Amino acid sequence: MALARARRSESGFNYWPGFVDALSTLVLSIVFLLSVFLVVQFFLSQEVTGKDKALEQLNAKIAQLNDMLSLEKLGKLNLDDQLSQMRAGLASAESERDRVKGLYEGLAGAGNDAAGKAAELNKALDSEKQVSSRALAQIEVLNQQISALRRQLAALEEALDASEKRDKESQGRIADLGQRLNVALAQRVQELSRYRSEFFGRLRAILGNRPDIRIVGDRFVFQSEVFFDTGQATLLPEGRAELDKLASALIDLDKQIPGEIAWVLRVDGHTDVRPINSPIFKSNWELSSARAISVVQYLTSLGVPAQRLVAAGFAEFQPLDTGNTEEAYKRNRRIELKLTER
Repeated sequence: MALARARRSESGFNYWPGFVDALSTLVLSIVFLLSVFLVVQFFLSQEVTGKDKALEQLNAKIAQLNDMLSLEKLGKLNLDDQLSQMRAGLASAESERDRVKGLYEGLAGAGNDAAGKAAELNKALDSEKQVSSRALAQIEVLNQQISALRRQLAALEEALDASEKRDKESQGRIADLGQRLNVALAQRVQELSRYRSEFFGRLRAILGNRPDIRIVGDRFVFQSEVFFDTGQATLLPEGRAELDKLASALIDLDKQIPGEIAWVLRVDGHTDVRPINSPIFKSNWELSSARAISVVQYLTSLGVPAQRLVAAGFAEFQPLDTGNTEEAYKRNRRIELKLTER
């Protein structure tokens, strides 16, 4: 029986070793292919990661460009610095793009998967080119804005220079006009002083040497009793007679003084310090003003131009004599005439 079994064994074929060899070879091939795939996948992932970082950097620089565009009015120096930074960033991105592109082109034959990845990366590169083109267009717009700003600054400087020149010329003209005005005013004052002297001389001759008419400084002073009763503002006949003489002198004076000299005869009413007790006048203000107005109205009725007359009431507040005697009171009750400028 042992012999028979040996014969049967020798007559059969053993497939197992060959199967094991074939299976080992297949496994090794699969492992090799997987290793190659993993290596290729590793390099592709590294390159894709680098590309993503480059795209993120480019997006950040584009965002920075937008911020810089919004701050363009901060000045020429800041804009120039921003342009330099953006150009450096774009140059770096383009250099990185070229480097990645070269690596992807070297991996183009690594298989269908690698080719697909390369196609996707090429699309990303095209997108990056479009972004770069937009960034360059924005830079061009920014350059144009800088040029416009420079032109505006130049125009402003020219306008400022012209304004300063006109200002200097105006100041010179103003100084010259001021000097001429001062000279003209001095001439007018001298001319008015001359007519005032002539007017006073004529009044002295007309009114004579009456004790109740005095000259105090540049004014003729009439005692109130010449024109009015005590506590009244109605002109007395003898007062009207004196004003008739005064009106004649004023009318002649108005014809002699040139029209460009703005002169007036100021009629001032004054009272003494004692309060008035009258149903017509409630205070010395009212009495002094009413007396000055009566004189002015009468002179106007005689033909003296109204624009040459001024009525003013001073009550008891401008005394000539501060004493409390009857003589002091009498001196302070007065009508003053003063030829002056308007």
